[in-house]
Amino acid sequence: MTDRPKPLAQLARVTPYVPGEAPKPGAGKTYKLASNENPLGSSPKAQAVLRDMAGKMEIYPDGGSHAFKAAVAAKFGLDEKRIIAAAGSDEIFLMLGRAYLGPGDEMICTQHAFAVFAMVGEQQGATVVHVKEKDFTADVDAILAAVTPKTKMIWLANPNNPTGTYLPYDEVKRLHAGLRPDILLVLDGAYAEFVRRNDYAAGVELAATAENVVMTRTFSKLHGLAGMRVGWGYAPSHVIDAIERVRMPFNVNLMAQAVAIAALQDDEFIARSLDHNDKELPRLIAGLRALGLEVKDSVGNFAVAKFASAKQAADALAFMKAKGVTLRGLAGYGMPEYLRISVGTVEGDDAALAGLKEFLGK
Repeated sequence: MTDRPKPLAQLARVTPYVPGEAPKPGAGKTYKLASNENPLGSSPKAQAVLRDMAGKMEIYPDGGSHAFKAAVAAKFGLDEKRIIAAAGSDEIFLMLGRAYLGPGDEMICTQHAFAVFAMVGEQQGATVVHVKEKDFTADVDAILAAVTPKTKMIWLANPNNPTGTYLPYDEVKRLHAGLRPDILLVLDGAYAEFVRRNDYAAGVELAATAENVVMTRTFSKLHGLAGMRVGWGYAPSHVIDAIERVRMPFNVNLMAQAVAIAALQDDEFIARSLDHNDKELPRLIAGLRALGLEVKDSVGNFAVAKFASAKQAADALAFMKAKGVTLRGLAGYGMPEYLRISVGTVEGDDAALAGLKEFLGK
């Protein structure tokens, strides 16, 4: 074989991310319940802003996303200078990896953590340590026991995707208190807005007061802007400085910045979205349990159901796809006998429950 350009050796270890599948166009109505998207769509105010922006596509965006950061700061009472703006949470994870991980380093994530965490570590040539969970929930003692002198970063999605479980804030603080000050703790709060538990907090306070904590949030879930790719994070000033050194110019596009500001300020749509999830998530879980499926309690905008075997789960996935309802298989997360079902519209949830009832012969 002739010589040819070779990628970095560590990239051979990377498994590309596989997103939730959209229904194939065909006869009848289809429902995508595979990607935890907002079933109500997106803010009407944000949509109006996007239409107004159509004539400005030739203009470079504000490279520092200053208006966007100011809007986030005003909404949550934060220091604008400590806010990260990015093309979704994923880009923040990528920038943190570029800034803090390299060959010889170790990073820790939980057994069923969001797949992008491990991808980032593998891309950087770091060793990815997966720590076992306890009943599908992050285990603080197990994480702390896995720390070595080579540990540089710990990732914690709270609530976790795909399990739907969460750690109470006291446990998050206990985890942080047990870490060396040179280990960066990354708290992914993609589903934070959906949690209705008094003992939960997304981690803004910890990121505001500690020198080794970053908290991230996204506009892809509650705000329904998954297609725009916009997210934000909060971090100490020295972490902001490091990120600025690896961040590409104009990383958040012009439309995404403007649309996200409008979405953030649309309190009516936010309230309507949360109310819908508060009603439909319990109904979906109860419906799945009524079919005889084991379903974990979830604090996000999705439910995870256990089937009798990996084969039955795969067959159910294919059966539902043929019915025009796409769900999410979790074999890639080490949960082959489970399927994740996003909260959809009332009609979409009914279609999911009816299809699974038919498949299970109930």
